[in-house]
Amino acid sequence: MKQTISFITLGVHDLARSRAFYRALGWQESAGSQEAVAFYQAGSVAFALFGREALAEDAGVPHEGSGFPAFTLAHNVASEAAVDATLAEAVAAGARLVRRGERAPWGGYRGYFADPDGFLWEICFNPFFEMDEMGAVRLP
Repeated sequence: MKQTISFITLGVHDLARSRAFYRALGWQESAGSQEAVAFYQAGSVAFALFGREALAEDAGVPHEGSGFPAFTLAHNVASEAAVDATLAEAVAAGARLVRRGERAPWGGYRGYFADPDGFLWEICFNPFFEMDEMGAVRLP
């Protein structure tokens, strides 16, 4: 298996609400979106929103359950000020602020918000990793 991630798909409770939230963040849906699924180009990764029950059915697993999903999504930015500005933008779009921007123990600066379904997004400035012109992190 190649070391790559092609898609990240979130199973959401209310697809229309999630579409509106990401639209309020300035994200543009792909022309390939359909009524039951929204697609977004997110750098080199494709990001999708799909109904939670339909996604569970597609995978053949139960859709019940709640709590910490044991993962976060991350969006790296070029400065500490950009972390704070991005968190404010997300809150204005309807996100819940989980952790305000602050220095991280490892030397960067980060904060967290939760989208309408509670998926956690880390907004991060990491001075140790370069970002290319498209905003993709380039690991050393």
